[in-house]
Amino acid sequence: MHSFILHLNLYLQSMQSRYYILLILFLTIKSQAQNILTGASQTEKYVPLLKKKKIALVVNQTSTIGNTHLVDSLQKAGVNIQCIFAPEHGFRGNASAGTLVNSSKDERTGIKIISLYGNHKKPTTEDLKNIDQVVFDIQDVGVRFYTYISTMHYVMEACAENRIPFLVLDRPNPNGHYIDGPVLDTAFRSFVGMHKIPIVHGCTVGEIAKMINGEGWLKNRLKCDLSIISCSNYTHLTPYVLPVKPSPNLQTQSSIYLYPSLGLFEGTVVSIGQGTNKPYQCFGSPDLDWGNLKYRPYSMPGVSERPKFMGFECIGFDLTWYGYEKARFDSGLNLNWLMLMYKCSKDKGKFFTDFFDKLAGTNQLRLQIIAGKTLTDIKQGWQKDLEVYKQMRKKYLLYD
Repeated sequence: MHSFILHLNLYLQSMQSRYYILLILFLTIKSQAQNILTGASQTEKYVPLLKKKKIALVVNQTSTIGNTHLVDSLQKAGVNIQCIFAPEHGFRGNASAGTLVNSSKDERTGIKIISLYGNHKKPTTEDLKNIDQVVFDIQDVGVRFYTYISTMHYVMEACAENRIPFLVLDRPNPNGHYIDGPVLDTAFRSFVGMHKIPIVHGCTVGEIAKMINGEGWLKNRLKCDLSIISCSNYTHLTPYVLPVKPSPNLQTQSSIYLYPSLGLFEGTVVSIGQGTNKPYQCFGSPDLDWGNLKYRPYSMPGVSERPKFMGFECIGFDLTWYGYEKARFDSGLNLNWLMLMYKCSKDKGKFFTDFFDKLAGTNQLRLQIIAGKTLTDIKQGWQKDLEVYKQMRKKYLLYD
């Protein structure tokens, strides 16, 4: 363990000296991403279909065409938008994780906004009254416990029950180049994990929508009338830099690449930088007495209202440059940090919270870490389920 800590420290210390190389790499990736056309950008393929219909949109701050929000573009094109359904974090994407967002009206357009978070996760028949078409356009990050695909599931289900067509304007998956993690055990099904998919599922929202329909995962095995406007010039290996942050704590491309691995810490006593300027780019704890980073979380309205260890000094590791330099090219979850922090925990009985098994989608990962299983043994344990998933996934792929 001490050898690992030494190498981690040396590696992290060397990252700052690589700043200019990484900047060039980042700009190169961004240039490649500019060739991609999202589904929303291809207005000629769907705007004519929406004319003379009453439309409901499932959108947030990521629903843009260039620098213009989809709502503004559709209104300018003469599309009749009746209401907006908003996921976790709200229509403008400025509500903290887990914060209840009330329904309201958009100040700019006057359009009714219906929150699909908290106790009202699924549109009601009344919500969909007089709606002819529902359009979904939200940027996802390719991780099962990121709740936008759960919101999509419930909207698809409501559309199926009310016989309303559902259109997905697809967007690239920034973590679409690999698949890893335990496949969900349905005994641990929750809003942060509704489908029998691994933590990193390797699908766009359009592909997930096809999978939900095709595998009969909607209530009573219903199928909704689904159509998808696919991305152009995109494959699962195409780098994609998100033009808009997808949620308050995923503020950089580094955090998006680190999120699949660091997100599991939300089910532990370890801080992952929420309430700082490096959320999902570091980890630490007041109990740790070594590391290359010291930070003190504080309340940040709209980002982290009451972050873990608020006001207490945490010691840990800054992974920002690891995220930029290496995580983009990772082919699997990095569990080393999680396993290391468990080994260093002074009170192992309190290390994991009840939320961890929901995030992992199983209790096996927690039990294996407690039992001292090796990383190789842990990852080998989910390979059989992953192979079954990968074969199933092939049926629903829209991209190479």
